[in-house]
Amino acid sequence: MKKIQVLKAAFFKVLILLIMICVSSCRQNNSIENTLKKNEAFTKNEEEETTAFFFIETANLGKTIISKSQIAQQKSSDNSIVILGKNIERHQNRLLQEITELANKKLIIISEINATHRRDTYELITASPKDFNKVYLNSMKECLEQQIKLLETVSNETNDKIILKLVLKYLPEQFDLLRETERISNEKN
Repeated sequence: MKKIQVLKAAFFKVLILLIMICVSSCRQNNSIENTLKKNEAFTKNEEEETTAFFFIETANLGKTIISKSQIAQQKSSDNSIVILGKNIERHQNRLLQEITELANKKLIIISEINATHRRDTYELITASPKDFNKVYLNSMKECLEQQIKLLETVSNETNDKIILKLVLKYLPEQFDLLRETERISNEKN
């Protein structure tokens, strides 16, 4: 009988010891999680999300504009639209190259998640030769306006000097291309 009581006492001591070890282990895990939450390397802030969105959207929109400009160079019989398409394509390729380099430096992967440009491009490809110039100019106007809005928005929402320098470099050129597109569009109407 005494052996059973001694055995029960030893069993409860071991059980209590195991419970104490588990509880202290859980507390240590929580302190690690709290440290990770406080560490800036593991948290995202709004400016980083804005920057990533800007890079991805600008790159996708740039790819769309390049595709449409290449189609215009092939399908349009109007020399002014072909020249405009070449200028826009050249400008967008430079912008896209700089955006990609900056995104890579900031470890942002630009993938094509915007499939709407395929629909827009398809509408441009299927446009009749008679309506092609009008469809292209209207589409290009809309794309350039979207890209200008993106550049203006990011310039207001970020303090990143590299991005601001990029905006200052390309925003005036975007406005020039938009004015040229509108001028040609008004001449054709």
